[in-house]
Amino acid sequence: MTRTPGKPLAEHPGIFILDELEARGWAQKDLAYVLGTSPQQLHRILSGIGNITPEFALALGDAFDVSPEFFSNLQKLYDLSHARKPDVGVRTRASWASEFPIRKMIERGWIEDTDSGLLDAQMLRFFGKNSMTDVPFVGSGFVYEHAAKKTDYSETTPSQYVWLHRVKKMAESFDAPSYSEKTLRDSLPELRRHMLSKADIGQIPHILKKCGVRFLLIESLPNTSIDGVCLWLSDQPVIGMTTLHDRMDNFCFVLRHEIEHILNGDGKKESYSPIDSMDGNLRLNADDISEQETMANNAAAEFLIPRDKLLSFYDRKAPFISERDVLAFAARHEIHPAVAVGQIQYLSKKYNWLRKYLKGIRQYLGEWEYRDGWGHVAPTEL
Repeated sequence: MTRTPGKPLAEHPGIFILDELEARGWAQKDLAYVLGTSPQQLHRILSGIGNITPEFALALGDAFDVSPEFFSNLQKLYDLSHARKPDVGVRTRASWASEFPIRKMIERGWIEDTDSGLLDAQMLRFFGKNSMTDVPFVGSGFVYEHAAKKTDYSETTPSQYVWLHRVKKMAESFDAPSYSEKTLRDSLPELRRHMLSKADIGQIPHILKKCGVRFLLIESLPNTSIDGVCLWLSDQPVIGMTTLHDRMDNFCFVLRHEIEHILNGDGKKESYSPIDSMDGNLRLNADDISEQETMANNAAAEFLIPRDKLLSFYDRKAPFISERDVLAFAARHEIHPAVAVGQIQYLSKKYNWLRKYLKGIRQYLGEWEYRDGWGHVAPTEL
C-alpha cells in the first residue's frame, strides 16, 4: 500500500483505501462490488464519515490480501487522535490514588474535594513536603528521614503513613504545657489507678496533658493495622492511638508501650517512632523486632501485671482457670479484669475466653476533644 506524503499519522482509514484503489486502478464501484456492499456505504468510509467496523476490516483484508488488523489499527489511531482530551486531573489523581487512600481522606475531611489542580498542593501541605519527589511511596523520600534501615521502619505502609501525618496535623493544633519527664514518671501510678475501671479511663488524656504529652485519638483507615504511635514535635511528645480493637486490655498495653517510647526518647531524632500494631511489633517475646520495641513491650506488660505474678498464677490454675479466679487475681493487682483476661488469652492462645470483659472502651473516651473519626471530623489547618 502507498501513503500520501505529508499527511498526519492519524489519517482516516478511508485515505489509505483511496491510495490502494489508485494503485490498483480500481474505481470505488469496483471495490464495492468486491466487498459485496453498496457504493453509498463505501463512500461514507472513503469520505471520512463512516468508521471501519471489525467485520469491514475482515472484508478489506480479504479484498487487499493484507491483515485485517491493519485497518482496525488505522481506525483506532484515528479515533484516539480525534477523541476529546481527558480531564487534565486524571493523571494527577491517579499518581496520588495509586498509593494513598485519597477518596477516604476526602470522606474523613483530611483534604478537600476540590479541583484536581489543587490536589498536588493539598497533598504536599498534608505531608509537609515541598515536592512530590520528597513524598515516600510516590517519590524518592523516606518515611523516617534519619532512621536506620530497620524492619520496624521500612514496613510502614502508605495508609499508615497518611494516618501518621493526620496525627501530626492534629498535634500541631494541640495546646499543652511543656513536657516534663519527671512529671510523667511520677504520674504513672495515677495512670494505672485509672485503669481499674473502664468508666475512669476518660481521665487519662487529661493526666497526660498535664505532663506535656499530647494524646490524640484518631480512627484508623480501612484495612490498616495501627494501634498507636509515639511522635515528637521538637521536644514535645505526642501519643496517637486508634483503639482499633476497642478492648480495655489493648488500650492499656498500647498506652503504656507508647509512654515507654517517650520516656526512652525513642523516635525523637526521626520525629516518629515506628507505628505500633498488634500483628507487628506489639508482640511479647518476639525475636524479629527491634530492641526499643522489646523494651517498650516488657515495660507495658510489667506495668499492668508483674510478669512473675502472672506466670505463677497461670502455672497454678491453667488449663482450667475460672472466671472467679480471674476476678480475684485482677482485684489483688488493682487492675481491670480485661487486662488479666487479655494476658491469659495471650498465654493460652484461647482468644474467645471471657471476651465479655474486653470490649467497649471507646465510648468512655468520646468526650476527649482531640479525637478524629467515628463520624467526627476534628478541625485542622491544611
